[in-house]
Amino acid sequence: FETSEMVAAFVASTPLLSESWRLCTSAAATAPRNFVTEGGGGVVYVAFPGVEMVAASTESNWRKLVAFDSIGDVAVFSARRNKEGHEPVMVHAGMLNLFSTVFDPFRNQMLTMLGNTNTKSIVITGHSIGGATASLCALWLLSYLHHISSSVSVLCITFGSPLLGNGSFSRAILRERWAGNFCHVVSKHDIMPRLLFAPITPYTAQLNFLLQFWQLSMTVPGFRNLAVPISDQLKELFNFVNRCLDAATQEGEGSAPVLFHPFGSYLFVSSEGAVCVDSSTAVIKMMHLMFASGSPASSFEDHLKYGDYVKKLSLQFLHQKDSVQGNIPDSSYEAGLELAVQSSGLANQELDIEPAKECLKMTRRMGPSPTMNAAILAITLSKVVPYRAEIQCYKAWCDQQVDQMGYYDLFKSRRSISKMAMKVNMNRHKLARFWNNVIEMLERNELPHDVAVREKWVNASQFYKLLVEPLDIAEYYGKGTHTTKGHYIEHGRERRYKIFDRWWKDKMATMEENNERRSTFASLTQDSCFWARVEEAREWLNSVRSEIDTSKVALLWDNIEKFEKYAMELIDNKEVSQDVLARNSSYSTWVEDLRGLRELKAKVKRFPHDFNPFLDGEVIP
Repeated sequence: FETSEMVAAFVASTPLLSESWRLCTSAAATAPRNFVTEGGGGVVYVAFPGVEMVAASTESNWRKLVAFDSIGDVAVFSARRNKEGHEPVMVHAGMLNLFSTVFDPFRNQMLTMLGNTNTKSIVITGHSIGGATASLCALWLLSYLHHISSSVSVLCITFGSPLLGNGSFSRAILRERWAGNFCHVVSKHDIMPRLLFAPITPYTAQLNFLLQFWQLSMTVPGFRNLAVPISDQLKELFNFVNRCLDAATQEGEGSAPVLFHPFGSYLFVSSEGAVCVDSSTAVIKMMHLMFASGSPASSFEDHLKYGDYVKKLSLQFLHQKDSVQGNIPDSSYEAGLELAVQSSGLANQELDIEPAKECLKMTRRMGPSPTMNAAILAITLSKVVPYRAEIQCYKAWCDQQVDQMGYYDLFKSRRSISKMAMKVNMNRHKLARFWNNVIEMLERNELPHDVAVREKWVNASQFYKLLVEPLDIAEYYGKGTHTTKGHYIEHGRERRYKIFDRWWKDKMATMEENNERRSTFASLTQDSCFWARVEEAREWLNSVRSEIDTSKVALLWDNIEKFEKYAMELIDNKEVSQDVLARNSSYSTWVEDLRGLRELKAKVKRFPHDFNPFLDGEVIP
């Protein structure tokens, strides 16, 4: 089926568009440089008006991009290892600056709303440049809710919003699986969402005029009824933007680099209906096709007609208007394409019909569907289960050895150089490749959006992490990598484990607290980084023997005692496997060393005159 028109009809059937636009209109009238908030029934709406942005439209920075890593103290996107040559995530400088002027009150308002247990969903909306502010606010909120593992849902709806960031920005939103949280409503001829495709520095004066005209039309009663005076310069602006859009859609010769890229879903609206497109390339093509069918006057006036379009969409849905005109194609997919072209308002533009169909076909997913990919991946998972089982057998074998070193230390020391150990090491790498592929498919949107919350995959990833990460840690410290790169948790941990931590944390946040205590030790230590913490604690213990700076000694002891308390809680709760308590494990050895150091420290305090402060080259703190 061709779904672009079906999705648009579904969105129009909800009160989201009408309520969002009503709040945008209210914000323009009552809070032209702030925002308005309205809530009820568990849904909170936050609306930003379209405001004049002189700072963004000056000659020096109309198309200026700046790096975008964090907002306040919250990192916007998950940390990734940037490949050499990849451009950084960047956003429009002027719009980021405008956002910073409202961020503090917005954050305070959101924290208050999130403190209310009745808040289930937050809809952030904005018109014109206010749409860009709304998008940045939504990004901060999504990042913050992800950080605190909140289940509150977020949707951002913009009307006639300009583009915001570069290609890396668009891809980062896709990787975080947030594209579905953004719906950009763009009318057939509105010039504002298309402006940033053009280097319009020579038209700065005309742009400032339009911004002021639009603002007055939204804030002053009756001003909107005045027609935009179309000068020759404004006609040139329209034609220039149209040519730049055309160049952005070309391939090979005649193409132009695209500085700003679309992100999220785009709901293109016209008098005939609406279509929903989520492919960045298809969005740019639809922007051009629809814009080229207009005129200078319609491109400026359309920016103020979103209320009319939203109202008409709602009425069309209520009256079940849509049907394919003319001959109905035999294929349901082709019939859907015909209907989508009609809804886009291009059916009367004979030369645009076929390009519009080709554009909409681009949004059709090629290759297996996400559901099919998930089914295939489940079969692949069953094929890698034997690798996991062999590692489990190796762990059981280690636990039975007479030297009582345990799973972690035997693998680290490589005293178990055998076919079994070599096979386990190969299996470790095979499992890593499998799970890395799962994450990559998820980030490419090749798997269903809910894979990260499906119990089968969350449980499988958690079991893999608890079983295999101790071997990765053993490899890291066994080869001495920590001496050059730093300790494992901060400098060596693979990204997949951090992602699986988040999956498990999200799952636990939705489960009722279980107060039942374990009666036996866990088969796998429930902190997959436990051995990395042991290695850090061993270094602290070694450092405290030789450190002479009393302030550093105090800090080292504080770290040691915190880890000791943490480890004892895990043991008391039986959340460690028995290999942790093996007689010659790294942890047991550390406990003995700590006990010996404390005994020596106590003797020094009791008989200070009997001890030289330097004993065998060691300083006794």
